[in-house]
Amino acid sequence: MKSAASIRSAVPGTVLTVLCVLCAQVSAQNVQPIGATTKSAPIGRADAPVLDGRLDEPAWQTATLIDDFHQIEPTEYAVPAERTVVRIYYDDNALYIGARMFDSQPDAINANVLRQGAQFWRDDFFAVIISPFNDQRNGYRFQLNPNGVRMEMLLFETNRNDQNWNGIWYGAASRDDEGWIAEIAIPFQTLSFNPDNDTWGINFARDISRFQEKSGWVSRNLSQNPSIAGEAVGFEGLQLGRGLDIVPSLTLRNNKNYEAAVTETNTEPSLDVYYKFTPSLNGALTVNTDFSATEVDDRQVELTRFSLFFPEKRMFFLRDTDIFRFGRIGGRGGFGINGTTLSRPDQENGRPFFSRRIGLGAAGQPVDLEAGAKLSGRLGRWNLGALAIRQDQFEDVDATDVLVGRLSANVLAESSLGFIVTDGDPRSNLDNSLVGVDFVYNNTRLAGGRQLQAEAWYQQSDTEGIDEDQAAYGLQLRSPNRLGWRGGLGVKEIEENFSPALGFVNRAGIRDHTAELGYARRVSGELFRTFFSGVDMQRIDLTDGDLQTQVLTWRALEFETVASDQGRLRIHSTKEALTEPFVIWSKGADQVVVPTGAYSFDEAELVFSTASQRTFWGEFSYRAGDYFNGERARTGFGVGWRPSNHFQLTFNYDFNDVELPTGDFNTRLSTLRADVIFSSTMSWSTLVQYDNVTESMGINTRLHWIPEAGREAFIVLNHNLQDLDLDNRFKSAAADLALKLNYTFRF
Repeated sequence: MKSAASIRSAVPGTVLTVLCVLCAQVSAQNVQPIGATTKSAPIGRADAPVLDGRLDEPAWQTATLIDDFHQIEPTEYAVPAERTVVRIYYDDNALYIGARMFDSQPDAINANVLRQGAQFWRDDFFAVIISPFNDQRNGYRFQLNPNGVRMEMLLFETNRNDQNWNGIWYGAASRDDEGWIAEIAIPFQTLSFNPDNDTWGINFARDISRFQEKSGWVSRNLSQNPSIAGEAVGFEGLQLGRGLDIVPSLTLRNNKNYEAAVTETNTEPSLDVYYKFTPSLNGALTVNTDFSATEVDDRQVELTRFSLFFPEKRMFFLRDTDIFRFGRIGGRGGFGINGTTLSRPDQENGRPFFSRRIGLGAAGQPVDLEAGAKLSGRLGRWNLGALAIRQDQFEDVDATDVLVGRLSANVLAESSLGFIVTDGDPRSNLDNSLVGVDFVYNNTRLAGGRQLQAEAWYQQSDTEGIDEDQAAYGLQLRSPNRLGWRGGLGVKEIEENFSPALGFVNRAGIRDHTAELGYARRVSGELFRTFFSGVDMQRIDLTDGDLQTQVLTWRALEFETVASDQGRLRIHSTKEALTEPFVIWSKGADQVVVPTGAYSFDEAELVFSTASQRTFWGEFSYRAGDYFNGERARTGFGVGWRPSNHFQLTFNYDFNDVELPTGDFNTRLSTLRADVIFSSTMSWSTLVQYDNVTESMGINTRLHWIPEAGREAFIVLNHNLQDLDLDNRFKSAAADLALKLNYTFRF
């Protein structure tokens, strides 16, 4: 009989074997030909229009017309409630899209969002999806609402997206008695593309909020993505100019430390330069990088003994972020019928590159970046990315150079095979490096519109002074269908000393097994639209085989109404094995400790939320039951009020009431946000956050002016207050006032 150690030693070879077998097996599959269901439209040249949302230039009258839209939701391929007509053409510098959204009730058009940069999924909107490489995997989505507010995102790995991406493009909208019009210009300099490719993937979508109807040009299984699109044929002679963006910034800052009675005022220039070596290969250089205008993190209070996960928000790291994704680790979300109940930190565990490790200390404090360079893009079937950063000295950590390299090849119809390498540790003086290989499989062309996904990956870190147990691997198979049966199986092992200094690990020395199974059903009725029931399972064992955590979630009933309200009823059965005491709560000298031992407890969860397109909307959640030989009741609620599209107020509150044999405590987290929108180019947002764990309050207020895409001005105040005496009387701890200006010079 083999020992556990010998079995574990065989795992890396097994994973590498699976990588090879998957490549060979799937290549023999019967994949539905792309052209079998592809719509195609010719695209021609004409002079650039005046972007005013009117479509009255002669060029629009001769542009290619597309009007064969069908309904996607609620009934795929049905006739849409209202007609949509799209026209497309291009010139040397940009792609132009004009869309007429006919509406028999123009006064009922829903357009609540006015703040530029905000998301508007509950408004009426028009969207264009383009895949310049027509590779069935990657692309862009550009979206416009009737107020002319723009929204954009990167599309990658076929059906994933990054809504933090920010590209320069232009849009205008107008309304009349026939409906509304969208006029869009997308500069080629904003995109990565192959100038020799005359055929781009392209698709269009329209949402009519009051009908909860989605319509589009091409869809399958209620979805649109780079693999489910039509084609625009006829691109030639595309120009980039010099392909150079120079973005100088100037920040005036005033910092005050109230406890030390110290005030500092300084002026900080910075420079970002973006250059396209080729239309598909981008270079970026940053000097004296400034992140003062970056949005603050949303606070989290979590009663676990493992690290929390905070997403990246800094724009330099978000540009071309899809290139550096590895093994489809993380980011599936956790709410709603199409989500998963697995926690975000556990999903992200084992991620080899997590850019928040750079320029931020362990406690989240900013660390200066002297300079950085990035190369990213696509050359034929190859996707490549390279990042080099020089981080300044802080505390007892020397100035550090960090490097990341990523290369992947497109294989099969929608899949990829690649590797990653990292070097450097921005939070210590130890040498650290990592290498990894991954295979990501996608097939959205199965019979009946079904989908199949699979991943296999292997990583090896190398930390100075450590010689063994530094590997990690993962295998996953998933069928993520929106309707009908869906499910998945996965395993992920993180060895005890696996430590990617530029990655994210919240649990090491574990083997994580996951399983999901559920069924979603679409119904026709005046109230409900979709029902879902299923079960999610996660079991995390230590690598010696002992249990660490097990969670079985019965998703008894989840639903979505015709009006996009949502509800869910879930039962969570949890087992925890503590090998050492766990300080679950502390304040000053007071602590509540969970002793070592095995624990088993059940909790019920009820959630209901209303759709945010209403003037008033809200969410209520309640989760209660046994908890570490005691009891816990968690209550959360949120309310929103939008009397007009010039003002919005939201408030969220989360409360945990915990009673344990070793002590009782409660946690509170409150968030208040106010948005004043003067116009689509100027807004003032204020965010106030408080929690009773740190007994601190943070106030972030930002005045944001965007006169034109690529030109911005910010006035930002961050004010932190602390209840040092724990008497509910707050005292100022620190304040930071910044004025930042940046301007994009495009050549």
